[in-house]
Amino acid sequence: MAKTIVITSGKGGVGKTTVTANLGYRLAEKGHRVVIVDTDFGLNNLDVVAGVEDKIVFDLIDVIENKCRVKQALIESVNNKNLFVLPSQHTLIKSEINGQNVSLALNGLKDLFDYILIDCPAGIDVGFHRAVSCADSAIVVTTPSVSSIRDADKVISILHSYKISDISVVVNRIRGDLVLSGKMYSHSDIEKTLGVSVLGIIPESDAFILGIDDGITGIGAKAFKMLATNLIKNQNKKYDYLKEYSGFWGSIKKELKKLI
Repeated sequence: MAKTIVITSGKGGVGKTTVTANLGYRLAEKGHRVVIVDTDFGLNNLDVVAGVEDKIVFDLIDVIENKCRVKQALIESVNNKNLFVLPSQHTLIKSEINGQNVSLALNGLKDLFDYILIDCPAGIDVGFHRAVSCADSAIVVTTPSVSSIRDADKVISILHSYKISDISVVVNRIRGDLVLSGKMYSHSDIEKTLGVSVLGIIPESDAFILGIDDGITGIGAKAFKMLATNLIKNQNKKYDYLKEYSGFWGSIKKELKKLI
């Protein structure tokens, strides 16, 4: 029986979809069967991040409207045979599609996969509630900014109202040089503020910003591997995002960052 995890955030633009795709890839790499599901109807891009946008025949709405079986809508990843994508529509959907509709569609996948990762729309409107109602656990993605942390706190409160007790946080786009200089919240600061354990830490890098690092081979690879291992083994190891700014050469790198 699959573990169903909604990956959400209060604020848009924190990298939630990127975290969903890369976590799914790393779980699949470790031999687990994984499906990543896009529930951001109308503004979806999980298929693009996963590199399967040109392979879509059916989507989640087609499944809900009984135009196809859920297996027919699945797209196998080009990078890993254990990873599948269930895409959604690029057009706005009818408001009467609710969480129960999505849950019924996903029920057909629970015996086929080890993990179902639901990419949730940003914000706390109907799309958020539709996605959250399908999950038995949640990962809240936040960046170290005040507004993102505040929104994450609101989301965590709502998740508790859904009786979801298994809630963890992924801190994305954290910069070790700014944390060491006191200009950015550390992961431990965020953990204390939210009262929820940090499951993973993803450092910011120029390669990520430029689209060079896809999390598979670049600097993000180690961080996402550690995140996946923490999830599988229910452990709490932290990626050391301060290491590259420690010592003599690290201090030089930190000073150079100030000039960029």
